[in-house]
Amino acid sequence: MNELKSSELVLAPSGSLYHINMTGEQLADDIFLVGDPNRVNMFKTLFDSIEFESQNREIHSLTGRYKGHRFTALSTGMGCDNIDIVVTELDAAANIDLASRTVKAEHRTLNMVRIGTSGSLHSDIPVGSLVASAYAIGLDGLLNYYQHDDSQLDEPMAQAFERHMQLPSRMARPYCVAGSPTLLQRVAPFTRQGITATAPGFYAPQGRNIRIAPSISDLNEKLATFSWNNLKVTNLEMETSAIYGLSALMGHNALTVCLIIANRADGTFLNSYHDQMRDAIVRIMDTMV
Repeated sequence: MNELKSSELVLAPSGSLYHINMTGEQLADDIFLVGDPNRVNMFKTLFDSIEFESQNREIHSLTGRYKGHRFTALSTGMGCDNIDIVVTELDAAANIDLASRTVKAEHRTLNMVRIGTSGSLHSDIPVGSLVASAYAIGLDGLLNYYQHDDSQLDEPMAQAFERHMQLPSRMARPYCVAGSPTLLQRVAPFTRQGITATAPGFYAPQGRNIRIAPSISDLNEKLATFSWNNLKVTNLEMETSAIYGLSALMGHNALTVCLIIANRADGTFLNSYHDQMRDAIVRIMDTMV
């Protein structure tokens, strides 16, 4: 088997993955991804016991047990560039022998659930709602850098989205990918299901006009009117497409559930959402136990 070079598979002096600072033994099969490092502390108050904790830059990792079930909670920071690092290293922890730098013979499948915040594109999805992403649309372009075939992503959906949006040719080609149907079914009783669009930024890439006008003035209106398999684009955020895309290519299960804290259609924003987020985390963990 080919040994991965130290410049490619980057390890810390401890032998753990360089950014997430974890090894496969410290990683649970069921993983919760959050953006904010401080949100991992919410899991800390909910877990019955803690077996591992690490903090490196914006990545705060915690493995413990909740109702006897082993989970890892890990913060990613913001954006698809961070997701590229985190998900790749989580897969490496699970499926690469770090001592020999070789791929393990037996594949270990991870369940990754992002619990995040997002902005709704429709007035009938108010702040405080929970939206589960049946599909993700990537406006970020990350998956274009990875070899893949059409069967791993949803190419017909991507082509339909391209026809609908008519994006300028200078933009990255969008990609579309489904979340895990099994994980989606677990949260279906208490979430709204839809399509999540993932942007490469927070301001102009999400249609905000502060001091520099967006190049696509009607981006959100176009997104809100696209539908696929009787689902509409419900929300816009910055991580889900990368999580879904990399998970599909690497053989993992992924799902995003977002608490809606902004409604772009009516201009409202939820400033304080600690209690709603804690309740969402508990409900989602209970479905995984």
